[in-house]
Amino acid sequence: MTHTQRPYNFSAGPAAIPHEVLSRVAEEMLDWHGSGMSVMEMSHRGREFTAIHEAAERDLRELLQIPAHFHILFMQGGGIGENAIVPMNLSRGGVVDAVLTGTWSRKSADEARRYAQVHIAADSADAQGQYLDLIPASDWKLSPDAAYVHVCTNETIDGLELQQLPDLKALGSDAPLVIDFSSHVASRPVDWSKVGLAFAGAQKNIGPAGLTLVVVRDDLLDRALPICPSAFNYQTVAQAQSMYNTPPTFAIYVAGLVFQWLKQFSYAGQTGLAAIEQRNIDKAALLYQALDASSLYENRVAVRSRSRMNIPFFLRDERLNDPFLAGARDHGLLQLKGHKSVGGMRASIYNAMPLEGVQALVSYLNDFEKRHG
Repeated sequence: MTHTQRPYNFSAGPAAIPHEVLSRVAEEMLDWHGSGMSVMEMSHRGREFTAIHEAAERDLRELLQIPAHFHILFMQGGGIGENAIVPMNLSRGGVVDAVLTGTWSRKSADEARRYAQVHIAADSADAQGQYLDLIPASDWKLSPDAAYVHVCTNETIDGLELQQLPDLKALGSDAPLVIDFSSHVASRPVDWSKVGLAFAGAQKNIGPAGLTLVVVRDDLLDRALPICPSAFNYQTVAQAQSMYNTPPTFAIYVAGLVFQWLKQFSYAGQTGLAAIEQRNIDKAALLYQALDASSLYENRVAVRSRSRMNIPFFLRDERLNDPFLAGARDHGLLQLKGHKSVGGMRASIYNAMPLEGVQALVSYLNDFEKRHG
């Protein structure tokens, strides 16, 4: 266990937040920087919160190297909300291409059908309906007139990750690429030259639930359907600098502290996003190696499509599931039960999960197999 003496939390979301950030929040809870107020009590238009908001946006832009012609919007509604907000803003009621990479992209397509004509450009499900591999972008069947192409670049439930963003122009499409990067945002760089819009619920890899991040290109701001609520109209939100309605102030504050933590993070001789990406690569490799070497556990996702963030696995003898989870809790390893739709186990090893947490999990996996394998 690390110096924090806290259990290791493998929850898929709401998920672990860096210990240093939680400590800072605790220190500032009753009185932020001598203001006499908690951040939760501040006016969102006051100078104190304005400073917090501006710093969070500035640090995120620097961290992810977001170009100036993209707006950063701090919104509400989560990823599920964006499944409706995106087509209301971008579809113009026409055709949208959906690439089904797993459970969340399927939900996105279902929701988009309320506002647009959805064309399934690719569906990676196998004959049993399982998502275990990704169809290469070169095999996507894109529409000639799509308003946008939607893809979930990391599937939290199924444990698949798109390792490289597609170049839609090279595939013959002029449509903007929309990515749901909720569960791997800020874990690796983004090639913004290939993206029109990206959105993420904060509660997986950024901070507490309640904040939704939207990064949208300037030229996509003026396309909203008349039925789009003004609070969800990207142009309205951008013009009001995310202050059209009361934003999730406390969640923005915590996210801002996470961005600062990420900028200062160092590992393997690197700093910032490069450092956190390298640690994420090392953590995932360590856990996948342990699973692949086992005769008790198995990860079923094709190697080329495996997620660095969300690693589902199964015990070949499912009668051992409950003893496994009970033993894990006793060892300070929490929230390892898989999503109810797929079963098994799942370890979410987001940015906040230290390497020592994955080492502790691997040690427990090996010990449990020795006793029960």
